[in-house]
Amino acid sequence: MSENNHYSEQDIQVLEGLEAVRKRPGMYIGSTSARGLHHLVYEIVDNSIDEALAGYCTEIDVTIEKDNIITVKDNGRGIPVGIHQKEGISAATVVFTILHAGGKFGGSGYKVSGGLHGVGASVVNALSSYLELTICDGEKKYFQRFEKGKYKEILREIGETKETGTTVTFKADEEIFSDINYDYEVLLKRLREQAFLNRGLKIILMDLRGAEEKKEVLHYEGGIVSFVDYIHKRRGLSNLHDIIYLQKEEEKTYSEVAFAYNDSYNEVVLSFANNINTIDGGTHEVGFKNALVKTLNEYAKKNNFLKDNEKFSGDDTREGLTAIINVRLVETEFEGQTKTRLGNVECKTMLYNLIYEKLTYFLDENPEIATQIMEKCSIAKKAREEAKKARELTRRKSSMDNASLPGKLADCSERDPALTELYIVEGDSAGGSAKSGRERKYQAILPLWGKMLNVEKSRLDKVYGNTKLMPVVTAIGTSIGKDFNIEKLRYNKIVIMADADVDGSHIRTLLLTFFFRFMRPLITTGHVYLAQPPLYRITHNKKHKYVYTDAERDSYLKELYEKYENPKISMQRYKGLGEMDPEQLWETTMNPENRVMIKVTIEDATVADETFTILMGDKVEPRKNFIEQNAKLVQNLDV
Repeated sequence: MSENNHYSEQDIQVLEGLEAVRKRPGMYIGSTSARGLHHLVYEIVDNSIDEALAGYCTEIDVTIEKDNIITVKDNGRGIPVGIHQKEGISAATVVFTILHAGGKFGGSGYKVSGGLHGVGASVVNALSSYLELTICDGEKKYFQRFEKGKYKEILREIGETKETGTTVTFKADEEIFSDINYDYEVLLKRLREQAFLNRGLKIILMDLRGAEEKKEVLHYEGGIVSFVDYIHKRRGLSNLHDIIYLQKEEEKTYSEVAFAYNDSYNEVVLSFANNINTIDGGTHEVGFKNALVKTLNEYAKKNNFLKDNEKFSGDDTREGLTAIINVRLVETEFEGQTKTRLGNVECKTMLYNLIYEKLTYFLDENPEIATQIMEKCSIAKKAREEAKKARELTRRKSSMDNASLPGKLADCSERDPALTELYIVEGDSAGGSAKSGRERKYQAILPLWGKMLNVEKSRLDKVYGNTKLMPVVTAIGTSIGKDFNIEKLRYNKIVIMADADVDGSHIRTLLLTFFFRFMRPLITTGHVYLAQPPLYRITHNKKHKYVYTDAERDSYLKELYEKYENPKISMQRYKGLGEMDPEQLWETTMNPENRVMIKVTIEDATVADETFTILMGDKVEPRKNFIEQNAKLVQNLDV
């Protein structure tokens, strides 16, 4: 314990201006990782989007320049340049140097805005080594440069112009961000999303860093209808009917929904409020889902698609559904600074009324489409009932079987789940080595064998009773789907251990698809890992070194050749886990002191969902395109 226990008024530190942002950047942008770095771009673009929402901006140019410098230019009105009455400096300078300053707090600048907290521009300024601001008001052009949030000169006039708009150029500060490298595809996804949500707005993304520049023009006159169509084409899905579009505008609110059913079993519902992706849903999603199930049930009973004692569940009405929900509000209430869940109570009623009133009318006016939807929901209902029967049968079998755990499971002796690990191992041979080499107290082994079910092409009713997947479910203990209960998890770590080859990659992908579709909380709460067995064993002077990548192999070989003259080296390339004896498998892949494991995370659930659909779905063309686009990223491929 420190001997200095003095605590007085001298210890109270006041962080002035933007010092607090630089001291605790994570509080404002989430983190200083790649996610936080890209967030800087979003904040500046969002200000331009707000100009578009106000009706004054039709084009936004986003450029990644050499040395990862970002420039965002719009043709809006331009930030006001007059002297701010209270602060005594230019209003533009106020926006970029004072937290919670902007035209979004009750003034007449913006009726609708995503920038609820008003910290965007000033936070980006604070976290940049420099930021340059250029403003055109249709008569004059102004310029100001900031360094680490502070300005050395006041906003100054630099010429005349007939243009209007704001241009912001900034370079993220290396003192804040350890790795400054913008991902073109990440920015493209976000900007495409914004272009869909703002019908007619043109967003141009350019990347000037490489030998060949990249450019994408994002402009969608169809708005969110084009969004649904894009999602289906991207995933290789077929529409069962024309996309349904419903919208309603009131004095202070605007809501629109576009949706269509497709030939998959998976639900994709994306919701937005003032252009912000509410990834955790909220009141607008609740209102939409409640009205959808009520409307479809009423139509089904009125038109004899359901008997009086039958009804569709919410899941039945959303199987194979892609929907975009977009609302614009004068006063948005988000839960937390990250704005991932909408809290406006009135939005639940607003979306409920929109769907219930207009979808009811639409179905009556379009009986052919209504029939297609009814048939889709009826098939989903039947599959759900079959899954329930299979689940109950599985439970009865388990209750009659005293040894309900899988016969091939070699369980551990430790009963505290927080201390245990389950290794799911490909093949009996590798399973045998793992059983012999493990630490029996806390490591359990479950071998898999034979061809595994691809759940991307199967409903829940096909999973129950599947001889390859149900042992995994039983061993983990949480059940699946709606019955999933994380409290019943029997192991803290679920480790997929497969060969370092194409077949092993296939096994890992099938298992991850299963976890993602039916046991997703295992991933989101950080319980799923991928074991990384070594690729090579290099022997020199009777000493062995295991290496896990080709790069690591090359580095070690170079080291040996530089240190010794004509060293005698032997190298073994492991094709499978079964080639290792128990001691080797323990030492390289299972020993906590030496092993390398990758924790499986879901950085973006929408991207993950799309990737699984592309790679594991029925359609070949999207998979082919994905492989062509990502082939250059492959590091190890057995041929």
